Order: sequence, then C-alpha cells, then structure tokens
Amino acid sequence: MPDLGIDVLLKGSNMLRLLQGLWVAMKISLVSIGISIPLGLIVGTLMTTRFKSLKVIFRIYLETIRILPQLVLLFLVYFGSTRALGWNLSGEMASIIVFTLWGTAEMGDLVRSALVSIPKHQYESSEALGFTKGQMYYYIIIPQTIRRLLPLSINLITRMIKTTSLILMIGVVEMLKVAQQIIEANRMTSPNAAFGVFLVVFILYFIVCWPFSTLATHLEKKWR
Repeated sequence: MPDLGIDVLLKGSNMLRLLQGLWVAMKISLVSIGISIPLGLIVGTLMTTRFKSLKVIFRIYLETIRILPQLVLLFLVYFGSTRALGWNLSGEMASIIVFTLWGTAEMGDLVRSALVSIPKHQYESSEALGFTKGQMYYYIIIPQTIRRLLPLSINLITRMIKTTSLILMIGVVEMLKVAQQIIEANRMTSPNAAFGVFLVVFILYFIVCWPFSTLATHLEKKWR
C-alpha cells in the first residue's frame, strides 16, 4: 500500500492543531458573514434608490472591491494601514475587515440584482389593488426578492469560507498555515506528508462547504 503521508497527523497533537486552524478560519468567516450580509442588504437597497449620488458612490465601492484581488486588499489593510495610518491591527482583525468589505460589496450587488429583477408590473399591480408601500414590499416584493436571493447568498457564503485560505499570507495561523508547519516539521521522516496533509485539508473544507452547496442547489431546484 502506498505511503500517503497521512500518518503524520496521528503524531502528537497534529490533528488537533489542524482542527484548531480550521476553527480560526471558520471564526473569521462567520464573523465576516454575520456583518456583511445585513450591510449588503442595506447597500443593495440603497443602490436601487433614485438618488444618483448614492448610486455612484456604491458603484465605485463595488467596482473597486471587485477589481482588487482579496490578497491585495489583505496586504493593504494589514501592512499598509500599519505604516500609513499607524493602526496596530492583528492578522485576524485585518482579515475580518477585508472579508466584510468584500462580502458587503458582493451581497449588495446580489440584493440590487434581485430587486431590479422584479418586473415593474408587480409594483403597478399592487398599487392598483390599493396596497400601501409597506404592504407592497411585505407581501409582494420582499418574498420574491428572498426567493431569488437566498441560493446566491448561500453560494457567496461558501466562497467566503474557501477564500479565507488566503489569510495565511499575513501570518494568521489557520488550517493551511498549520498544514505547512506540519509538513515542514516532518519533511525528513515523511517525504509524502504534503499529499496526505493537504488531502485531509481538502476533505475538511469539503465537509464544511458541502452542506451549504447542497442547500443552495436544493433551493434552486425547489423554486425553479
């Protein structure tokens, strides 16, 4: 049987360290998601208003976040803010700021798209039926928006979880960083450690993200 190098995870507390690294990544993801989703709902709603100045501001924000890679944003916030603004941010705090900015922009665009996709006759019909603006949004617009938005929001959550793997580049000891440390420590005794350790990392990411992906697929099929 070929040596896959998985045995290094059974030495000492290596597997526990890997799981602790996964928790660090999940904690940053969950905090960022918890902040960016409500902010994205607000931003997306404001992007559909008649105020052109607000639309321009949020469009610039959205395009800037989209154009810059997340790794560049991490470097700007973690290294750049320390030098330019004198902030003393930890790697985890810098990561939360970056992923919140990114998640808010992406969620805002999803909300905007969902609201814009509602046909105009839905608004006109509700007004013809004598609905107030509050009743129109509560009974007609919001339910349809949620139906369009929920599967896409779940996909965004999985993307945010997976992209947290970049935070190792600013020194945050998350799962990939721990995996690298384990591989380096066992390079001589277990040359195949890289394959086994990264295979386990892949499985752990799959276990975390698969339920979200399945839920999004289920909702898309149910509401199609």
